[in-house]
Amino acid sequence: MLLPYHTENCIEAGCDEAGRGCLAGAVFAAAVIFPPDFECAELNDSKKLSEKQRVSLVPIIKKNALAWAVSSVEPKKIDEINILNASILAMQNAVEQLKITPEHLIIDGNRFKQYKNIPYHTIVKGDGKFLSIAAASVLAKTARDEYMSLIHNEFPQYDWHKNKGYPTEKHRKAIQEFGITLYHRKSFQLVDLKLF
Repeated sequence: MLLPYHTENCIEAGCDEAGRGCLAGAVFAAAVIFPPDFECAELNDSKKLSEKQRVSLVPIIKKNALAWAVSSVEPKKIDEINILNASILAMQNAVEQLKITPEHLIIDGNRFKQYKNIPYHTIVKGDGKFLSIAAASVLAKTARDEYMSLIHNEFPQYDWHKNKGYPTEKHRKAIQEFGITLYHRKSFQLVDLKLF
């Protein structure tokens, strides 16, 4: 069972991102504030859930959250500032969009940058420990999957509706065959060097 909060008696937002390791597409992030008594046995780290489970959890998260927000940073910006900074920026933007200002942030992973003097804790594998981070991981992942399916319609040869921009063999081979698109991250190693 995931924990309801990290710090007692404060408005706490959980943050997570999706799409850091992808070759194409924006990186997405979400922030979620739950009431301290929120419970949901089905909620877990989005990577441990099926696509169907994630999609079914979205309305539950949105209905029960005191506040939630999703944000993204485009590939061009990722190439400018690198993927770590882009992931942090996406999380900060999600926090900025919350209709309630949090008093504390819990961040999945081990890296973050101070935002508006809000105290924060980074938690490795936090999406498998705290409800709000797990919810943020689900919102970020489902929003990103939807976006990848949408841009797949523009460039169907890359199989984005299935691989979501991750470096599958089919995706890398398509890059070799068709070149890159405006959605590809030019700062990433886009082709498998073993193929040469």
